[in-house]
Amino acid sequence: MREKSFLQYLQFEKRFSQNTLTAYRKDLEQFLHFIQEELGLASVEEVGHFHIRSWIVHLMTQGRSSRTANRKLSTLKAYFKFLIRRNYLQADPTAKVSAPKAGKRLPGSLRKSELGQLFQQVEFEGGYTGARDRMILELLYATGMRRSEAMALELKDIDFDSLQVRIMGKGSKERLVPASPALADNIKAYLEEREQAFPAADCPKLFLTGKGKPIYPKLMYNIVHKYLSLVTNNSRRGPHALRHSFATHLSENGAGLDAIKALLGHSSLASTQVYTHNSIERLRQIYRDAHPKAGPDKG
Repeated sequence: MREKSFLQYLQFEKRFSQNTLTAYRKDLEQFLHFIQEELGLASVEEVGHFHIRSWIVHLMTQGRSSRTANRKLSTLKAYFKFLIRRNYLQADPTAKVSAPKAGKRLPGSLRKSELGQLFQQVEFEGGYTGARDRMILELLYATGMRRSEAMALELKDIDFDSLQVRIMGKGSKERLVPASPALADNIKAYLEEREQAFPAADCPKLFLTGKGKPIYPKLMYNIVHKYLSLVTNNSRRGPHALRHSFATHLSENGAGLDAIKALLGHSSLASTQVYTHNSIERLRQIYRDAHPKAGPDKG
C-alpha cells in the first residue's frame, strides 16, 4: 500500500513520465524482494543502512554498473524520504549510504590513422556538397570547435591575413583559434566552390545546404556520421568525436592543459583534464604492447 502511494505521489504530484515511473517501480520491487527473500525482513521499518549497502553489493556482484546502482539508490532515497514525510518512518536508512563511484567515461576519439584515412583515401562527391562536407570535417578536427559553433561561423570570422578563426562559443564567449596555411588554402578553395554554386547568395554563414540556406544541426551531424562511419567503428561518430580527437591528439603530442582549455573554449580546467586521462589510457596500452616488462608473460 505504501509503495502504491509512493508511485501515485511520483505520478500526480511530481508528474514523472511513464518510463520514469516504470523504472522506479521496478527498482522498488527488486529491493523489497531482496530484503524479504535474501535478508528475511518483514517490512521496510526493519531496514537499516547496512541492509541497503548489502543490496548495493548484491547489484555490483551481479555485474550491474555503478551508474545503475546509483540510479537504484536514488529510487530508495526518494522512497524513504517519502515515508518520513508521511510519518511512516522516523529515520532515513539511506542517509549513511554512499553512492558507488562511477567510472569516468572517457570521450570517444578517433585514431590518427583513421583520420589520415578519412582525409587521404575517402573520396568525396564533386561540386559544392562534396567540398562542403570535406571542409566541415577538416575544420572541426583542425579547430576543435563544437557543431553549434561551426554552424554559426560566418565568412567574416576567417582571417586569412593573420591565419586565425574567430569562434563564438558558449555564453557568447569569443575565442581565436589558429589556422594552418594548409587549412586556410582549403577554406579558400571551398569558398570558390561556394561562390560557383551560389553566386547570388547573400547568406553570411560559412556552411550552406544544397539549396543555399544556412546549414542545420541534423544535416551537419549526418554529414559527419556518414564519413566517420567509413573509417572507424567508434560508437561515437558525430561532430563531437572530432572535437574529442582534436583535444586528445594535442594532449598526446605534449600540449599543455591550459593551451587545450583555451582552444576548446572551456570555462573550467576540470573539463579539459579528461583528455589527459584519455591520453594516459592510450599510453598505457602502448606500454602494455611494447615494453618487455609490461605483462606477466614478458621478459
